[in-house]
Amino acid sequence: MRLAFSTNAFKKVSLEEAIDQIADAGYEGVEIMADVPHAYPPHMSRRRTKALVTQMRDLRLEVSNVNAFTFFALGDTWNPSWIDPSPKVRAQRVEHTENSLRLAAELGAAAISTEPGGHVSPKLTHGQAMEFFRLGLQMVYPLARQLDVTVLIEPEPELLLESADDFLEFIGTVPHGHVGLNFDVGHFFCVGDDPAEAARKLAPWIRHVHIEDIAPNREHKHLVPGRGAIDYAAVFRALRDIGYNGWVTVELYPYESTARQVADEALLFLQSYVR
Repeated sequence: MRLAFSTNAFKKVSLEEAIDQIADAGYEGVEIMADVPHAYPPHMSRRRTKALVTQMRDLRLEVSNVNAFTFFALGDTWNPSWIDPSPKVRAQRVEHTENSLRLAAELGAAAISTEPGGHVSPKLTHGQAMEFFRLGLQMVYPLARQLDVTVLIEPEPELLLESADDFLEFIGTVPHGHVGLNFDVGHFFCVGDDPAEAARKLAPWIRHVHIEDIAPNREHKHLVPGRGAIDYAAVFRALRDIGYNGWVTVELYPYESTARQVADEALLFLQSYVR
């Protein structure tokens, strides 16, 4: 396994500066935020994208994932969502995902991550929300297959898909080849799943891992690894048992004012687990 750090903790600096700092901290990979203020696809010229590829090559840094979850450019963390009652709003999420797939291909990334549907509107039944999400993924799937970039669903507390069982219920309804799972360790812990058990249960679909710590009360607030209650020894043992040898990306977006310091702290803590 290899460690990466997400640029979404570095929103106070440019994407280029974030990449420099992540490389300087000693990470092998970087997750690119496909949103403002970093790499919102409509703002990314071909020239800038090529310059980023050159920058990362010179730094010997690889792209672990393109994070297309948030949508601050047009809304907020979750909206426009896959399951908004409005077809026009859902179309914005589809377009953003397709643009992010193209960006990932240009950056040499194997995957993008996306929200697990979104918040379910009182105007919708659970079944209707599941169907909207399924149809949306079907719309982007041809491009994902064409570009050979996988769309990774990231279950999150209080959204349509929260738990390991939620993901299993849904994944059987969509094409598998270029749809998978962004396994967020802290999110599963928050909803009461044992992350190690969840990793074993979801092994066939895990293509990327997000990691952060969570307090003992399981509140959905990202903490620096080592500051919370997650049993990392058990988590990494499970990842090894299932044969996972891909990227583990540290995601600490609440720490914008101390991004470089927490990047250093997280790397120091996690290095022994990925050796």
